[in-house]
Amino acid sequence: MTETKQNILGTEPIGRLLLKFSIPTALTLMVNCLYNIVDQIFIGHAAGIAGIAATNVAFPISTIAASLALLIGDGCAANISLHLGRKEQEEADRAFANGVVLLFGTGILLAFFGRLFAEKLVIFFGASPGVAAESVRYMSIILLGQPFGMCNMAFTAIIRADGNPQYMMRSMMIGAVLNVILDPIFIFGFHWGITGAALATIIGQIVSGCIALAYLPRFQHFRLKKENLRLRGKTVRDIVQLGFPSFCTQTATAATQIVMNNLMRHYGAMTIYGSDIALSCYGLMMKIYQIAHAMFVGLASGTQPINGYNFGAKQFERVKQTIKMGAKASIIISVVWFCVFRFGGGFLAALFVEEEPLYQEFAVHCFRLYMLGFFVYGLPNVTSSFFQAIGSPAKALTVSLSRQVFFLIPLALLLSSRFGLDGALGAAPIADGLTFLLAVALLGKELKGWKEKGMVS
Repeated sequence: MTETKQNILGTEPIGRLLLKFSIPTALTLMVNCLYNIVDQIFIGHAAGIAGIAATNVAFPISTIAASLALLIGDGCAANISLHLGRKEQEEADRAFANGVVLLFGTGILLAFFGRLFAEKLVIFFGASPGVAAESVRYMSIILLGQPFGMCNMAFTAIIRADGNPQYMMRSMMIGAVLNVILDPIFIFGFHWGITGAALATIIGQIVSGCIALAYLPRFQHFRLKKENLRLRGKTVRDIVQLGFPSFCTQTATAATQIVMNNLMRHYGAMTIYGSDIALSCYGLMMKIYQIAHAMFVGLASGTQPINGYNFGAKQFERVKQTIKMGAKASIIISVVWFCVFRFGGGFLAALFVEEEPLYQEFAVHCFRLYMLGFFVYGLPNVTSSFFQAIGSPAKALTVSLSRQVFFLIPLALLLSSRFGLDGALGAAPIADGLTFLLAVALLGKELKGWKEKGMVS
């Protein structure tokens, strides 16, 4: 085993590396989002607004699973990249093995306890009385596939650290295609409704998870060794420390979904739209938002191994070049998606439910108001990944938590009490703007410090 293959992170042009690592990761995550979007489209046509509302209420459990997977996967991958950059092979192998053990243990525990408390969870997630039973049924099945879904997400980061981001893209696409094929068969052919959608989803996740596990003996730059499977306190702490910003970001996303679901249910009931339309429109908007967000996560994650390796190898100019290119790309993507949300809300809503005027009206309003500040959304994602890669988890965590925890949730609660639904939705663009300013300030201060120390020109 040699380190020569990993040296492309320190020698190849940054632009080429960024494309190589970001695009497959972004596509992988976007394909993963299709599990929920395809379900929603078929459910919308089979069960209408109530069906969409029921499945949207269960969505936070998938976000919670993703947060745990990213805690382990991103933390493991960040540690591996830093160790490889420092030529610390044994430490890289140990981080990998401990990460695999943590991943499987966490996935099994989530499935068990999630099913045990499913009824209480859907009420906490914001289910109205009319959709609670369907939400429990859907979530109880979805949980069975979460260990495999978590494997997919975590291995995306770990396999990327091995230098093969294309592998998980193929794995996810196979699962997504299988889900698309099975959805109409189960929902319309067998008349299984929401249950059929859930079964199609977990079958796709299981197949993708098995393909991910098949890569275990194929890792080139680190190995799964039996003697490293025993959890070590320092290794676990290192994984959790560097993966914590990703975990917090996803957990904050779940918290935002839960808070907004409850606000939609409560204040929606006071309008002509009602709770179910408000819940379903917000939920479908979040499904589309997840595709956009996946592009930024892919871009940010693509910079992580480049930044981590070069920072460990003390090639600071390449780190500076990477963050600059990542920032420019994030701004371009943000503007494109802002235009999609601004002008395409009606078309996107019609994909899920047709010939429902109130639903269509509120969906368009949701997209335009909630995404009003999306043109500055991308930079904080790249900034957080930068701090994570260079071993500054506190700064990464600050940026990761700022949008949802520091700004969006408090503003949504405050403004909704005064302006109802519009107050809750209008909190998002304010949070986007404040988070952008925070990211610019922290990133600028860090690079200025590097320049003063002579690390970069």
